[in-house]
Amino acid sequence: QVQLVESGRGLVQAGGSLELSCAGSGRISSAYAMGWYRQAPGKQRDLVATISSNGGTNYKDSVKGRFSISRDNAKNTVILRMNSLKPEDTAVYYCCARWGVLAYWGQGTQVTVSS
Repeated sequence: QVQLVESGRGLVQAGGSLELSCAGSGRISSAYAMGWYRQAPGKQRDLVATISSNGGTNYKDSVKGRFSISRDNAKNTVILRMNSLKPEDTAVYYCCARWGVLAYWGQGTQVTVSS
């Protein structure tokens, strides 16, 4: 049984910060690539940031310099630190764990940024 549990949902003002955390259990291990995706109303789910098993990171262009992804392999946890938030960052954020063709998703957590 694989489970990804997200925490850190919130409502913040533009310019504020928020931290999302995702804890993996079951088969999730340090071998998995981890990432955060987001889906705004009426839009497709998009990649926000990923971190590979060896710590390599990748970011959506619009969040570079504002968001930071990190992982704690001992705790099977991935964290997304979001600074200088903008109203366009408002979305449901999903944690994802990937290994080969396998992909597991969290239930999603709402982030709302007010102007």
